[in-house]
Amino acid sequence: MAGKASPALAGQTLRQIVRTSVAGVEVRIRISNLYGVRPLRIEDVHLAVASTGSAIVARTDHRVRFSDRTFAVVAPGSSLVSDPIPMNLPALTTVAVSFYLPKGTGPITWHPSAHRTNYRAPGDVSSRIELPDAATNESYYFLTNIDVQGKGLSGAVVTLGASITEGYKATGAENERWPDILAQRLASQGIQVGVLNEGISGNRLLRAGAGASAESRFERDVVEQPRVRWVIFADDPINDLGSTRPPPTLQALIGGTEGLIAEAHRKHILFYCSTLTPFEGANYWTPAEDVAREGFNDFIRGKSSGCDAVIDQDEMTHDPARPTRFLPAYDSGDHLHPNDAGHRAIADGIDLSLFR
Repeated sequence: MAGKASPALAGQTLRQIVRTSVAGVEVRIRISNLYGVRPLRIEDVHLAVASTGSAIVARTDHRVRFSDRTFAVVAPGSSLVSDPIPMNLPALTTVAVSFYLPKGTGPITWHPSAHRTNYRAPGDVSSRIELPDAATNESYYFLTNIDVQGKGLSGAVVTLGASITEGYKATGAENERWPDILAQRLASQGIQVGVLNEGISGNRLLRAGAGASAESRFERDVVEQPRVRWVIFADDPINDLGSTRPPPTLQALIGGTEGLIAEAHRKHILFYCSTLTPFEGANYWTPAEDVAREGFNDFIRGKSSGCDAVIDQDEMTHDPARPTRFLPAYDSGDHLHPNDAGHRAIADGIDLSLFR
């Protein structure tokens, strides 16, 4: 979750749409009140396969319980996991989580740019097939995880990064972000690995800004995820270079990354390092920042980095004729974020044997 928002929500039903990655027979959901200042009460919680718009597939609807109760109260600063929900889900299933907020929530724990259309309706209408008078948004409120369990699953990979990982400029509802496409590729090869997208637009490695820094959130967003075995660390340092004044030194970026690698290894998690994509032409690019980007990429590619593998997003996306820029076919137009073709190039360039 990126942070908190206001005003509070009250007397409304949220229906939030998520695509799972692996197949399974049991599901749990996690509700977070990390940034709350009062207990969060949710009621009438449901999980179902999503249909079109705000509608669900009625025969798939399941009531969700917490310690065998149909409501949950989540303390400020904490989260709560549901009881297991028996549910046969194929890989890459789009599901809907619905719950009612009877009281004022106070500050909302949210992810503002989810790149997915979600729904909010007045009253307790969680069990309705289609939400009446629903308003739309592209954020996730309080919902942080859908954990799918089943036989033969190999674990999960977390993609940790900023707006490129999150999917800014990708076609959101079409699952065109590179983590989405990675999940599709894994499923198509029968590799049963969950893909957990922990990208936050504007996020940085060393300093808080858009959400806690990668250093600060690594324990929560990577280490504490269910059955995580791998992490792909991607584009956060671009924002350290571009949106921090003065920007950090190359050695500070390297030191921060080495700290994450060491923490992952202490928890027996493999750490896959991504090089930084080019961004000449973006509104915060300078030649000095590009020198630092190249230095960081040299560190990532070096034999002494400590990375368990290198995912060379720079090599996958830059223009060979002008390596400090995106290949035009992959540029969304802002010279910082890839378009759908660029996201696919990144995902297609990842060696799936890293997860076997």
